[in-house]
Amino acid sequence: GERRPARRAPAERDIDAALSTRLAYVATGDARVDETSRAGLVSLSQTLSRRTALSPGEPVGVDPLRDELAFYPLIYWPIVASQPQPSAQAVQKIAAYMKQGGTIVFDTRDALTARAGATTPEGEWLRKLLEGVDVPELELVPRDHVVTKTFYLLDSFVGRTANGQTWIEALPPEPADGETRPARSGDSVSPIVIVSNDLAAAWAGDRYDEPLYPLTPGGPRQREMALRGGVNLVMYTLTGNYKADQVHVRDLLNRLGH
Repeated sequence: GERRPARRAPAERDIDAALSTRLAYVATGDARVDETSRAGLVSLSQTLSRRTALSPGEPVGVDPLRDELAFYPLIYWPIVASQPQPSAQAVQKIAAYMKQGGTIVFDTRDALTARAGATTPEGEWLRKLLEGVDVPELELVPRDHVVTKTFYLLDSFVGRTANGQTWIEALPPEPADGETRPARSGDSVSPIVIVSNDLAAAWAGDRYDEPLYPLTPGGPRQREMALRGGVNLVMYTLTGNYKADQVHVRDLLNRLGH
């Protein structure tokens, strides 16, 4: 008879991620960028453990093509314009992850090079990637958006730089008197957030918890605000029905194991 392709047994770290919350980043293949993502998410996870009820495990670098993304409520994806685009199969998996309640934070890290009316190489790379994904309509994060108050009250999401913008799924307009607001699909958490301030580089700290990279314009307050923004993003993704509605962990482990 026809041979069925062998399923990869669930990796120990996947089982671990399923049973605890772990933040993930896309491993781009650029060693410096990937190390920055890892260090940034380590610092953010430690901040979450110290300040909130959440104690995330070690962050994980994922390959969208090979890894099961459903275990991770939030995936940080720094854009490296020189890297090849993911395969069509990987893009399908990314689209499915976003549809099923996961959130990807795409970081173009180009706030200093962005010019009004012009697209940066990073912006162009991301636009190309998202052609294969059903992306909702986006808007600049409004002042009263829930993501600005899930844990801290914030005006903006700063990182290594502070002048970039943050885009999120547009909420339907307020209904006129007597009309009801249309029900939103999913868990009302945006499947996509686009930032440009190089968040992970600001989260990353040395062993004295000082910033690992110079911040622009700088000062200790900027790193604190960057970490608060990260805390809010994580809390925002977890306030949806992610844990309840995304693939049930036991079913998922069964499926991976057979």
